Order: sequence, then structure tokens, then C-alpha cells
Amino acid sequence: MAATMEANGSATAKAKISEKIPAVAHPLAEKSTEIASNIKYHAEYSPHFSPFKFELEQAYYATADSVRDRLIKQWNETYSHYHKVNPKQTYYLSMEYLQGRALTNAVGNLDVQDAYADALKQLGHALEDIVEQEKDAALGNGGLGRLASCFLDSMATLNLPAWGYGLRYRYGLFKQRITKAGQEEIAEDWLEKFSPWEVVRHDVVFPVRFFGQVEVHPTGSRKWVGGEVIQAVAYDVPIPGYKTKNTNSLRLWEAKACAEDFNLFQFNDGEYESAALLHSRAQQICAVLYPGDATENGKLLRLKQQFFLCSASLQDIIARFKERKGDDNEIMWSEFPSKVAVQLNDTHPTLAIPELMRLLMDNEGLGWDEAWNITTSTIAYTNHTVLPEALEKWSQAVMWKLLPRHMEIIEEIDKRFIAMIKSTRPDLEGKLPGLRVLDNNSQKAVVRMANLCVVSSHTVNGVAQLHSDILKAELFADYVSIWPGKFQNKTNGITPRRWLRFCNPELSHIITKWLKTDQWVTNLDLLANLRQFADNSDLQSEWELAKLASKQRLANYIVQVTGVSIDPNSLFDIQVKRIHEYKRQLLNILGAVYRYKKLKEMSPEDRKRTTPRTIMIGGKAFATYTNAKRIVKLVNDVGSVVNNDPEVNSCLKVVFVPNYNVSVAEMLIPGSELSQHISTAGMEASGTSNMKFALNGCLIIGTLDGANVEIREEVGETNFFLFGATADEVPRLRKERENGLFKPDPRFEEAKQFIRSGAFGSYDYNPLLESLEGNSGYGRGDYFLVGCDFPSYMDAQERVDEAYKDRKRWIKMSILSTAGSGKFSSDRTIAQYAKEIWNINECPVPSV
Repeated sequence: MAATMEANGSATAKAKISEKIPAVAHPLAEKSTEIASNIKYHAEYSPHFSPFKFELEQAYYATADSVRDRLIKQWNETYSHYHKVNPKQTYYLSMEYLQGRALTNAVGNLDVQDAYADALKQLGHALEDIVEQEKDAALGNGGLGRLASCFLDSMATLNLPAWGYGLRYRYGLFKQRITKAGQEEIAEDWLEKFSPWEVVRHDVVFPVRFFGQVEVHPTGSRKWVGGEVIQAVAYDVPIPGYKTKNTNSLRLWEAKACAEDFNLFQFNDGEYESAALLHSRAQQICAVLYPGDATENGKLLRLKQQFFLCSASLQDIIARFKERKGDDNEIMWSEFPSKVAVQLNDTHPTLAIPELMRLLMDNEGLGWDEAWNITTSTIAYTNHTVLPEALEKWSQAVMWKLLPRHMEIIEEIDKRFIAMIKSTRPDLEGKLPGLRVLDNNSQKAVVRMANLCVVSSHTVNGVAQLHSDILKAELFADYVSIWPGKFQNKTNGITPRRWLRFCNPELSHIITKWLKTDQWVTNLDLLANLRQFADNSDLQSEWELAKLASKQRLANYIVQVTGVSIDPNSLFDIQVKRIHEYKRQLLNILGAVYRYKKLKEMSPEDRKRTTPRTIMIGGKAFATYTNAKRIVKLVNDVGSVVNNDPEVNSCLKVVFVPNYNVSVAEMLIPGSELSQHISTAGMEASGTSNMKFALNGCLIIGTLDGANVEIREEVGETNFFLFGATADEVPRLRKERENGLFKPDPRFEEAKQFIRSGAFGSYDYNPLLESLEGNSGYGRGDYFLVGCDFPSYMDAQERVDEAYKDRKRWIKMSILSTAGSGKFSSDRTIAQYAKEIWNINECPVPSV
């Protein structure tokens, strides 16, 4: 009873506090009292809910509206400045953006977090509680989308004139729910209410055509007509730079049909579905990210999504180019590449190439040669993978059906490329079947999107040194001999704002204190100065306390979302990323199974001498990827047994972290001490979560793959737990496997047998384990070399256990990990793109 009275009292007190604050618009308020008034103003005069409520959800939306006021002023000033100066601008095309929550990032970049925290306190709320109300924007899947978001943050922070372009997915990829059956997929609800960060631009609408046919005019010019036309409507999200006035845009396209496309007569006749057919088709385009493509309808929808992004974005880019020329000035199309840089983030936006050609030739009247020179001088391509299944190939039949004019253009690009090779490189004629854009195989004729990108772009880049070397030596080797200057490396990076300054305040504070500056937030190379203090016992004790605070926060989160209680004094060992066989979560869980079996066999005294460990694995398995979903199920089944075993659960816990996204990562990464980046060497292009973990003082156990190679160089070989085959050994090891020469390690066989024994339940794991067995054949033969790397992986884990027992040594290694992370800032990556690929310069908005 007393508790209830107390609660009612505090609620009344909250109401009284709020009543003292007037609801007055202060869009650019600096003082916390004025900010509080502005938040209250939005609660009353920009209402999204019934009046008289100011609970957490309502407070979040009013706070977001208040922050947006300030952003909109900066936003408008930024674009006014860009319009006046007319610099060359970059347009970044990506099918994915993993933005994460915007509120923390916005108040942090605007440097008003303390003022907002104080204002909300006056209104009876805590900023950290308000932040938790925001749903992650469901616009991406994994590293590709998170990279794009880090890049946007860096572009704005570096004052670069740049735009991001993407699609406004209503339901995103999916929300992951873990049940006894394993992973279940349900639709994301991030737009169930609305997003306070987006601004619909009703004046920015472009028609996008599908299907139809090509008309040939008497002059020889061609025009794409007929089919169905969907409207692309722009929704803009502000991207503020850190402590700068520049605020760039992420423009997301929504697909809509017009009122005239609604057939009123059919509707009144009771034919409701037919009456709104085009409206229904429009809604499908931006419904989900990566719809299943097992059916022809699925393939058409994916291709529609890709073309919709490319066509709307390029029409917008061309419209802005013309607008900047003004009404009185003749448009000089030859100037286009000196004002516009287009970056394709992987092969998904490849259709930008034929679409730009079509718009220049059919709409603007340019000839082939001029249009081709403009296109190839404008477009650059980033390759993100060497995996064959991820190098997109589209059926020519599907392309002719959906995009007949574009197939004509692609055929002409292919024809001219062949002619060029025959006239300038007759030595490569024998390799033309693999180099050309079109594969005319009678069984399955396809368009090779990566080949189209390489042939048509002025620059092609990989995303880590090892990856770029593999591209040049293997995947694109013959193209390199034709265009040696076309290929570059741009090692990926991460934004230090979201991935250290904001998500790990305790560690950030210590770094600033010891470096005697906070300039590291925009100049991450300054972290190297921590090395001189790595042996300092005062820094080490402060560092350890900061890590412990993050671990306790993470432990609270884990018990909240999984019900599993974990010990903050155990070693927190984390692997979070998309579930894929090449990323080898299966190697991790097999190692955990072997560890559990050995613990069971030990005496209680021996167990006490082991290093207690909490293994956390998280990530989404694509809905149709059966083996990936089996891995998720296995992790959960192992966890259920281990965590409920009183003999060992003080020494080992295994936790699957559900629904991994950016906000979950912001909790996991600061609390991590060991992170697993254990892909088969040569298969992970870069990885960026490895950079986030290293930056937060987490040690990495990993293979020499992707950016791991460069991270190990920067943090020091002794501060990295290395194991496994190298990329150049992998082909030989696979060949030996095919020839029956592989001898499995007894520990590997023991772990598999333990799973088969039914120790983790009755689910049939044979198909998953059989993928690791045999010497060749589809779904067998251990293509990803889990068995081959298992012994050196287990040996490396023993080195981890030993190192963790020496607390002083471990903390020093942790400090040196952060100190060596300066190279991995996305500010460095984007500065290199700007100078070496885009040829754009900073364009800071002047202070008034």
C-alpha cells in the first residue's frame, strides 16, 4: 500500500513539474529550460497522440521533434550553401542502411546531450529511458548496410557535399524471434506508428516504368513506352555531422500509385482487388528487404526494387544538375561528371549504368559515345564479396520482360566491349566468354552484374587490403591487365562517434582524460598516444572498472531479453554477425560443445581452476537458408543444456542473443572482452564489427581474413589470437579434402559425436554435421574448412584462457587494442574515397 501511495505521489510530482514549464516553441534553444519548453510545445502542438499524456512514448516523439527543429535549420542552410557554391557532389546508392537509433546520435553530434538530459529531467523523465523508446530503422541486414550508415556520418562530419539514396522498406528484413523450434521471422514494426526523423518531400516525385516495349522513331531514336508506371516519392532523413553545421540527407524512396490508377468503376462493381491492382503492386516494391526470389515473381520483385532505387535516384540527380545550371544557361552535359559522382555499394544498384545511359540518350538526346563517356566518368563500383552466390547474375529473360530498353543498352555495352578486346587485346579473345557482360548459355542466359560494373565504372575498389589483392589477382585479374589503373583498395572503417564516444561513455571519458583532449573523436589516430600509458597501473585500474561497468550493463540486458543470468566476472566472449556457414558460427559452437564436455569430465577442483567464460552468439539467418537456421537452433539447444547444468554453469554459459541489430550491438560491443572473427580465410571481404570490437578494447580471436589482417598489424601480433589456414592455403586444403587426404582431429570428432548422442535434445542435427563430412559433393565435404581449422582454433582458445588469468597482461592488451584502432575510422576511409575516387572537396557551411 505504501509503495502504491509513493508511486502515485511521484506521478503527481511529475505532473506538477511538467505544469511549471510553459509550452513555448524554442526551435533553436540552447538552455535546458527552453529545450524543456520546446519539448512540451511539441507534445501539445505537434500532437501524435491523445492529449494530456506525457508518458515515455509520447515524451520520445516530442523530444525527437524538438531535436529535429534544430536539424531542419542546419539542413536547410546546408542545401542552400551547396546550391550556391555548386560543388561536385557524391551520390551513394545502397540497397541497405543500418542506421540504428537516431536520437542519441543526433544529440551527440549536435553536442547537446547534457542540455537535453537536463530538460527531460525537468519534465520528469531520464534521457536514457526516452532513448529506449526508439525503434531501429529496418533498412538493412548486415555489414553492407552498417558500412553505408557509417559512411554517411563521416561524409557529414567531414563537411563533404554528399547524399545517400535508398529504399523506405516498411517491414525491413525481419524481426527475429527465438522459440523451441529455432528462429522465427516476423515483420519489423518500425513504421507501425511513424518515424519522427523523416520528412516527406511531396514535391520530389518521379515516374518509374516497368515492362512495356521500345518504340523506334523514324530518326532512329528509341523510346521506352507502355507497361506500368509507379511513382517514387522522396522521404528525407537528416544526417548531422559531429560538431559541424553540415547536415546531409539520406533520401529514401517510397513507391506509390496515383489516384487515376484506382479504377472506380471496377471498385463499384465489387472487383476490389482489380480496382487497386497498381496500388497493390506499388506497395510490394518497398514492403521488405530482399524478398524471397525462388519464384519468377520473387525475382521480378527484387529486380523491380533495384531498378526503382536506380531510376528514381538518377532522375533526381539529373534534375538537380539541371536546376543548378539555371533556366538561362544551356546545359553542358560534358560538365556532368565534374559535378556528379555516383558510388554503387555492391552490385545491387548496377542498373544505374544502363539507366543513366537511357536517360541521357532517350530523354536528353545525347548520342551513344557522349552518353557512354559521361556514364563511365560518373559511376564507381565497390565490390563487397568474392562469394559466387553474392555476385549477382540476372536471367536475361526476366530482364527483357521487365526492362526491355535496358537490355538493348546492356547488349550494346557487351558488343562494344567484345569489339574493343578483339581490336586491342587479341591475347584475351579466348577468355572473352568469362569476361563479357552477357553469358548466353542456352540453358540459362544471364547478365553478369559484377562484369557490367567493372566494364562501365571508372574505378573499382575492394574493402580491405587482402580482399582487394584477391580481386586483382583472381576474380578480376584479366580486367586488371586491361585497365591497371581502375582498381583500388579502400579499407572499411567505422564511425568513432556511434561506436565509442556514444555507446561507451565510461571508456570515452578515460581516453579523453589520459589524452588530455577529446579531439580523438574526429582524429582517431590520436588513440596511438595511449600506448605510452599501457603499463600505467592507474590507467589499467580505471580501464578495468570501465569495462566492468559495460559488462554489468550487458549482463542486465541479457537477463532481461533471454532470462539467462550471466556472471560479469567471467570472460565475455562474443560473436555477432549474419549467420552464414563461411562466418563459421558452427566452429564457435562446436568449440563450446567440446569445452562443455571437458568440463563435465573434470573434478570440481579442476573446474575451479578453469577460466569462467560466457559465450554469446547473435545474428539473423536468412529465412530460406536452412543450414544457417540449424546453427541458430543448435546454439540455443546447447545453451539450454549448459546453462541449466549446475555442475558447470558457474564455469560456462552459452547465450543466443535474439534479434541482433545496431542497438543491441551498442550494448554488446562495449561489454565484450574477446570477439570471434573466424571466417574461412579469403571469404570475408572486410568485416567491420571486428573494428568496433577492437576499438572498444576487445581482443580478437580470428583468422587472417578481411580486415583482421590489418587489425593485427595495427594492434600488434601479440595482442591478437591468431589461428587457421591462410587464404593462399585454402585451395590446396580443399583439393586435399576432395582427394580423401583429410585426417580429422579427435577433438573435432568428439564434439560432433557428443551432439549426435542426443546430449542437446532430440532435434536431428545429422544434415548439419554431414555438411562437415565426406570429401566432396553438394552439402558435404566441409567447404568452409571447419574441421581443418578446429585444432588450431581450440589451441588458440587455450591461449585465451591463460592470458585472461593474468589480469594485468589482459588489460594492457585491451588498452593496446584501442590504441591500435586509429586506422579504422570511417573518416579516414571517406577522406580517401573523396580524394582518390570521387574528386570532391569539403564544403563547410559558414558560421553566421
